[in-house]
Amino acid sequence: MLTKQRQEMILELLKDRGSITVTEIKDILGISESTARRDITALDREGKLVKVFGGAVETEQKVTAFEYTVAQKEDLNREEKNRIAAYAASLITDDDFVYMDAGTTTSYIIDHLGAVRASFVTNAVVHAQKLAARGLKVFLVGGELKGTTEAVIGNQAMQTLKNYHFTIGFFGANGVTRQSGCTTPDANEALIKQTAMKQCRRSYVLCDHSKFDQISSVTFAPFFGTSFITDRKPAGYEECGNITAV
Repeated sequence: MLTKQRQEMILELLKDRGSITVTEIKDILGISESTARRDITALDREGKLVKVFGGAVETEQKVTAFEYTVAQKEDLNREEKNRIAAYAASLITDDDFVYMDAGTTTSYIIDHLGAVRASFVTNAVVHAQKLAARGLKVFLVGGELKGTTEAVIGNQAMQTLKNYHFTIGFFGANGVTRQSGCTTPDANEALIKQTAMKQCRRSYVLCDHSKFDQISSVTFAPFFGTSFITDRKPAGYEECGNITAV
């Protein structure tokens, strides 16, 4: 197959899907992973797609690798985050073993907790401190501490999480679209989120309406099959049964 033919087929796939991974291109076109990556890089340079971690998205879709610090995010959509967190907290019972992802919205859950005998695991130092201050049983995942998000990441954290079996988990996201799913700017944080979600019997992504139709660099969960809690359903998502608006 000629290079031009391959690249045209990649663009056609993107047109249908909105996003595509290197692995998908390799399998569909029957080419090597290195060839798929070269084609993506070439098309990105020509401005025909946007290269992201592990694949590509259409040029029309805004992709950002920028990440606010915890302090910067604290006051963004505070009222909406509190509503989302209050609903999430109502789902927790005394018998639950809870995973709480790093992030400002998940942090607000602690302010609304009614369950006092539930146990918690988190990769966020601030969350652990708040939970402990309330006299709740909390386990802090060990590993590398990321300064901007104050989240613990890395292989040690991933290995620890694989040993846990959570009844319920709550996760943050920087962007959500149907095509690209739930995204975050950091590949290491994405791996932690993926690992923890696999260990949850039930899991929820908490995101206010501003996160929809935004894409960050790395996907950690697909849109379909993931349950969302938000303050209101944005235009175009009204019929999505996996989104709960509170």
